[in-house]
Amino acid sequence: MDNKSEISAQDLVAKKGLFAGMNATMAIASMIMIVAFVIYTIIDVERSSAVFSAGKSFVIGSLDWFYVLVVNAALFFSLWVLFSRFGDVKLGKEDDEPDFSTFSWVAMLFSAGLGSGLIYWGVAEPMFHIQGNPFSTQEGLEAGSTAAAVKSVTLTSFHWGFHGWGLYVLTGMSLAYFAYRNNLPLTPRVALYPVLKDKIYGPWGHVVDLIAVFGTVFGLATSLGLGIVPIGAGLERLGIMDNTITNQLILVAIITVLGTASAASGVGKGVRILSEMNVMASLGLLLLFLILGPTAFILGITISGAGDYLWNVIPMGFWINREVGNEWQSWWTIFYWGWWIAWCPFVGMFIARVSKGRTIREFTLAVLFVPVTVVIIWMGVFGGAAAGVDLLNNAGVMEAVNEDYALGVFQTVAGFGFDWLTYPIYVLITVLLISWFVTSSDSGTLVLCTMLSMGDENPPIKFRIFWGLTAGIVAAVLMLAGGLSALQTASIVAGLPISVIVLLMIYGMIKTLHEEHPVPDYEDRRELEFLNR
Repeated sequence: MDNKSEISAQDLVAKKGLFAGMNATMAIASMIMIVAFVIYTIIDVERSSAVFSAGKSFVIGSLDWFYVLVVNAALFFSLWVLFSRFGDVKLGKEDDEPDFSTFSWVAMLFSAGLGSGLIYWGVAEPMFHIQGNPFSTQEGLEAGSTAAAVKSVTLTSFHWGFHGWGLYVLTGMSLAYFAYRNNLPLTPRVALYPVLKDKIYGPWGHVVDLIAVFGTVFGLATSLGLGIVPIGAGLERLGIMDNTITNQLILVAIITVLGTASAASGVGKGVRILSEMNVMASLGLLLLFLILGPTAFILGITISGAGDYLWNVIPMGFWINREVGNEWQSWWTIFYWGWWIAWCPFVGMFIARVSKGRTIREFTLAVLFVPVTVVIIWMGVFGGAAAGVDLLNNAGVMEAVNEDYALGVFQTVAGFGFDWLTYPIYVLITVLLISWFVTSSDSGTLVLCTMLSMGDENPPIKFRIFWGLTAGIVAAVLMLAGGLSALQTASIVAGLPISVIVLLMIYGMIKTLHEEHPVPDYEDRRELEFLNR
């Protein structure tokens, strides 16, 4: 960034009256858009469901290749910057130090980027894939076999692995770099500063932030809607309440209120403490599955699945299904890519918020490799445990998942055969599901408010309360409008405009890093070598 541009940006930041007006404009525009969506959906549920489905069909049928391109571009950017000469560049001023310990930092990365989905999809997704998928068909694997179990774990790790986290690396790095190194407000628009320059403070910047707000609201709503079902299943297994749509909506309200209350306490208190507790409890649950399940079978599936994933991650990432009538990729891979992309502004901003003072290399290693390592192990243990009790003990996990994806993790626990531990583990799973969702809700609420406050990292509490409740309302409306299909549609469609912004981020980061950190000339290199002796 040249001096003229930096001074101009700082001058704009100093004009509090201008920023106050921008805050009001953004908040009002966002509220109007969200309220209009809710009213439209409620007035005619059938028609709105048809419109959502049409949007989803268009994206899946015509633009699946574009989503594949975007996620691969983000991943390759992340790998390039990790091994480039820019790795020592700090996300902040040269004397900035990290705000959080490494453990707290990594725990908060998990709270924003993974959370409760690991618990129920860690069983449900492999048990869907073991029954059939295009990759198993290509390799001639028998459905329901041990070899199919390995491939099912591979595919689950693929959907939760490097490609998704590459998006978070790009978004978080871009936002942190421009916000903390170049004194720009922490909002999605700053990532496009290399393209828009000071126009980020005008209509184009408003559009970028509004798209990010919409993507964040729908991403949160999708996660909340999908996660409420297993929470309801857990409470039903515990004999507390039936897992009906009415009770699920009540749970949405309760989780939303808890998440909003946690968000009101801020990142340093509620979000950090809950994240650390969740990580420790989740590791305990992982060990229980490994010890109580068929351990040797689980370890074999985990190691084989990890090797298969690492060997095939690149070709799998570029695969596009063109078989007429086969919707596997649209229901799984494209949905995941849309979901990850829709979450980019939310998770990217949250990661940026807690990563000030980290170097680019440290940031990339932590955000890309630490979560993916855990994902590979987690999916191997949970998927291996589910497949093991089904193949060895005929535990009925596959049938339970086919009935309701939320039942798989509970049926797996029942299949372990330790009746005296079944109920306590049900309690642990249900509490973890709720706790993980509270952390996702509160961190998402904080990010939304930061977006709408032009980078204010401590937005007003009334903002946090309003937008925390809004995300819950949208989740409830989407559940009423079509359940799982509507939630999938919301993520896939919301990710489309954000995917364009992602490509511009890649261009902007590469351009800025080369401009602001040029290769030293010969004399400079000799001086550096002398000083380093």
